[in-house]
Amino acid sequence: MFTGLCAFPLTPLAGDDVDETALVRLVARCVDAGVDNISVLGSTGIYTYLLRGERRKVVEAAVDAAQGTPVVAGVGAMRTRDVLDCVEDAQAAGASGLLLAPVSYQRLSEDEVYRLYCDVSSASDLPIAVYDNPATTGFTFSDELHGRIAELPGIASIKFPPPGPGQAAERIASLRAAVPGGVSLGVSGDWAAVEALLAGCDVWYSVIAGLFPKTARAIVDLAHTGRGDQTGQVGQTGQGDLALEASAALGPVWELFRTYGSLRVAATMAEVLGFVEAPCLPRPLKSLDGEGRTRVEEALRLSGLGA
Repeated sequence: MFTGLCAFPLTPLAGDDVDETALVRLVARCVDAGVDNISVLGSTGIYTYLLRGERRKVVEAAVDAAQGTPVVAGVGAMRTRDVLDCVEDAQAAGASGLLLAPVSYQRLSEDEVYRLYCDVSSASDLPIAVYDNPATTGFTFSDELHGRIAELPGIASIKFPPPGPGQAAERIASLRAAVPGGVSLGVSGDWAAVEALLAGCDVWYSVIAGLFPKTARAIVDLAHTGRGDQTGQVGQTGQGDLALEASAALGPVWELFRTYGSLRVAATMAEVLGFVEAPCLPRPLKSLDGEGRTRVEEALRLSGLGA
């Protein structure tokens, strides 16, 4: 299930409530574009800012709108008790998989994180993607820990942070050596996706696909075809080059993701284009204003996404 293109839509708010109408519209765009699965309640889905009932409502609405496209639900929370509550709700709502990050305020040890995944693995039959996002969780997985967790029943994928330029193949090889062969590897950090896909990554965990799924779908398809074109080096021939060019065309957006963080940029783009009402983020978070908003508008124009 964790292969191809996984889209991460925003969870837009209207006032202090989840804007289900806008959420359903975003999910429907993903379905129409043919994404392989839809992950709600990831970082872009502001899961840490929502109450249990709000999270359950998001999963229920997404599953209904997805029309059979698998929906993955983020279940991370500070306490294991609350994680397991979210797992129970996700299963009841019809989610097809789980996305679990080690959320904490006090820094977690490797053993505490391992026990968290043991508890969730024991509590659910749904496939689980390990959410490795040190920039937001403050926890860095070692490859040895990835290997231990990946041996647990139900662990199906690892969502790893973007490698540096030119380092995707080495990072993928390192992870492949640490985890069982049936565990898929997926890259986050949209700007690094094409290099990782061409290097053999199984899935793109994509923020931009939550807003512009057709654009992301086209890039993934080019990269998958281009992977077969490879003659030993990334992007040397045919479709692989086209995938790299398509990603490069989105360079102004990738620059903003790295500067402001993908959540605020995605929220601002959604507001600018009228996909959601403004403001769509929970206070104290804010979408971009002033120079940042002007840069988003310019990036949409330069990349062609605003057309």
